[in-house]
Amino acid sequence: MARTFGEMGIREIQTGLAAKEFSAAEVARGTFERIGEADGAVHAFLETTEELALDAAARIDAAVAEGRLAEMGPLAGVPVGYKDNLNLTGTHTTCSSNMLRDYVSPYTATCVEKTLRAGALPIGKLNMDEFAFGGSTETSAFGPTFNPWDVERVPGGSSGGSAAAVAAGFVPVSLGSDTGGSIRQPGSFCGLVAVKPTYGVVSRYGVVAFGSSLDQVGPFARSVEDAALALNALSGRDELDCTSQPCDVDFTANLAEGARGMKIGIVPAFMEAAGLAPEVRAKVEEAAAVLQDMGAELVEVELPHAQAAMSAYYVLGPCEAFSNLARFDSVRYGYCDPGHKDLASQYEASRAKGFGPEARRRIMLGSYLLSAGVYDKYYYPAQQVRTLITRDYAAAFEKVDVILSPVAPTTAFKIGEICDPTEMYLADMFTISINIAGNGGLSFPVGLGADTGLPVGVQIIAPPFKDKNMFRAAAALEQHYGPAPVAPDFADGKVGA
Repeated sequence: MARTFGEMGIREIQTGLAAKEFSAAEVARGTFERIGEADGAVHAFLETTEELALDAAARIDAAVAEGRLAEMGPLAGVPVGYKDNLNLTGTHTTCSSNMLRDYVSPYTATCVEKTLRAGALPIGKLNMDEFAFGGSTETSAFGPTFNPWDVERVPGGSSGGSAAAVAAGFVPVSLGSDTGGSIRQPGSFCGLVAVKPTYGVVSRYGVVAFGSSLDQVGPFARSVEDAALALNALSGRDELDCTSQPCDVDFTANLAEGARGMKIGIVPAFMEAAGLAPEVRAKVEEAAAVLQDMGAELVEVELPHAQAAMSAYYVLGPCEAFSNLARFDSVRYGYCDPGHKDLASQYEASRAKGFGPEARRRIMLGSYLLSAGVYDKYYYPAQQVRTLITRDYAAAFEKVDVILSPVAPTTAFKIGEICDPTEMYLADMFTISINIAGNGGLSFPVGLGADTGLPVGVQIIAPPFKDKNMFRAAAALEQHYGPAPVAPDFADGKVGA
C-alpha cells in the first residue's frame, strides 16, 4: 500500500501540493480516514476536527490555484495534532481530566494560532496524562495511549498522545508541552525528534498550566528539518505572555553545517547514573562516537548540583500545580458535583471526584509544601538549588556548544508495569534539570536498543536561546541515522497489532 499523508514530511507534502498531485482537501480527508482505520489500536486522539481542517484545506487549495502556496507559511497543507492542554476555539480542552470533560475552549492558544497562520491543517486533540501529571499517559481519565512500536507498552508522557500520533504516521507534526521531560521522554520512547525549546521561545498563552515557570510547548516530528520548520512557526514574542521573548532565528539555517568544529559536552555522572540501562548507555556512547568521527570534539563537563534537580523539581512543580489548579473550584471552572446544599461541600466533592489520583497527590503535596512552617524549609531551598543548577549549566556552556546525554534511563516500559509514583518520577531523571535551568533540549532517535529492540533517544541540550546549536548537532546525527521511521506495524497503511 502507498504511504499515507501522515508518513510524508513537510517538504514532500508541499511539493505534492505545488505539483497538484493531490489537494489539501485530499490530505485532510486521507488523514482522518487513516485515523479512523488505525487509532483504535493506539488511542492517540481524543477529538478530531474535520470541519476546521477542511476549512483550512480550502484556503490552501485556493492559494495553490493562484500560485501562492509559498506565501501560506512553513506548515502550509501539513496535518498537525495538538496536545489536549492547548486551547483551540470550539474544541474540548479537557487535559484528559474528568474535571474538564465538558469544557469547550472559547479562545485559541497562541502556539496553536501560529500553526494555523502558518497554514497547518488542524486534525484534533491528543491524549495526555491528566493535567500533564505523569510519565506514561496512563493517568488520562479517558484511558491510556499505546506505543505504536509495541502496543503493550506506554508511549511515555505526559505528551504520549502527541508522540504516538506521529510515530504511528497519523500526522507528520504534533505539539506537546514539557514541564520536566514530557516532550523529550515520549519522543525517546516512540523514536521521534522531540523538541523542548528554551523557556520563552514559545508563548504559553492558552496553554493550561502545570508549572508556569517550567512549562514550554514544542513539536514532535520524524525529521530534524520538520521539527525546525515547526519551531519556526511557533516561536516569537507574544504580547499576551510576558515571559515570551523575541525570536528571529531560522532554526533550519545551519542544518547542513555538520558537526565539524562543535564541542560536545559529556557529563560523566549522567553516564554512570544508577538505573541507566546498558542498552541506553551504549546508544548514547555510540552517538557521541558518531559526532566525534564527524569532526566534533568531546569534552567532559560537570554539573555538580544536577543530582538535586529531582528533589527541587518535586517541590517547585507541585507548588506551582497547586496554585494553578486552585481555579477549578466547581463554581468558575470544572466539574460540579450535584446535590449539595452549600458551596463548601460542593467544592470538596467536586474536586475529589473531578481530579484523578495523581492530580490529587500533587495538589496535596503542593498544599503541604506551601503551608506555614514548611514553606521556608522546602520552597526557598528548592529555589536556591534552581539557581545553582542554572549556574552549573552556564559554566558548562562556556566550554561546549551542546551537551549530549540520555533522555530516559530505559526504553518504553509495559503498561501497568510501574505502579509506584516515585519510581515513575525517576523516568525524568535526565530531563528535569533542563526545565529548572530553562535551557533547550531535543530528543533524537538513534535506533533500537540491543536488549529490548525498542527506540532509544539521545538528549541534546543547548544554552538558553541557542537552540539552533542542538538542531545542528541533531542534523549531523541524522546524516548517520536517517530520519525517524514510522513504527513498523503502522507503516504503509498497516493498522497495527
